[in-house]
Amino acid sequence: MARHWHLETFVCSIRGHCAPALTVARLRPDDNNLGFEENGRRYARCLRCDAWVSPDPLPPPETDVIPPDSEIEKPRRGRELRDAVVLRVIAADRALHSLVFGLLAVGLTVLDLKLGPLKSWANRLLRQVDTAVANSGQGNSQSWASRQLHKVLGLHAGTLKVLTFTAVAYCVVEGVEAVGLWWERRWAEYLTAVATAGFLPFEIHELSKRVTILRIGALVVNVLILIYLVYAKRLFGIRGGRRADVEATLEDV
Repeated sequence: MARHWHLETFVCSIRGHCAPALTVARLRPDDNNLGFEENGRRYARCLRCDAWVSPDPLPPPETDVIPPDSEIEKPRRGRELRDAVVLRVIAADRALHSLVFGLLAVGLTVLDLKLGPLKSWANRLLRQVDTAVANSGQGNSQSWASRQLHKVLGLHAGTLKVLTFTAVAYCVVEGVEAVGLWWERRWAEYLTAVATAGFLPFEIHELSKRVTILRIGALVVNVLILIYLVYAKRLFGIRGGRRADVEATLEDV
């Protein structure tokens, strides 16, 4: 028989089972759909993954009997659980982006503060490299070093400030996206969709200049995130919008 992977089982393996029959002092006959006792052992059904578990020893009871069904807190499962997990994965991705842009902003700030001494050092080193190239008559590695040093000398404080401001802005936006998505806020889904769509032209431009696996991977991931948010989460009124999204979640539960 083929085995199927279930997200509910995976979540239970991390967070533990949600079995109300394990947290009461005694079971009643009407509780047989949630738990029963046999041969001195108690068996309880997990409300998330539907598995029957029988831990030994039992955890200390929290209440005397299982409360009415309307008072039992139901764990998320099905589409609701899948959406929550996907949003948290995207939130982790955005948190990583925020960290990278934050580190870049710090690096650019330090570079701006040290630009004067750095240019003096690069100028001295460039003269030494050019002298070595002239004496040898060849040297690909030296010519490469010369080009890199010319790039350092070509840096301008104004350009660094613009890059620093841009890095800080992206750090803040990506951080806000990460927090909002982690808490499953609708506004964060819109913000992420708009920011991702706005960043795609820059990714395509960079890819047109040089094709790398990292750039292709980043573009594919962002396109998939955009498609998921707009189509699966029904943003901008797609497929019925917010109301249809809520109704679909309730039907799945």
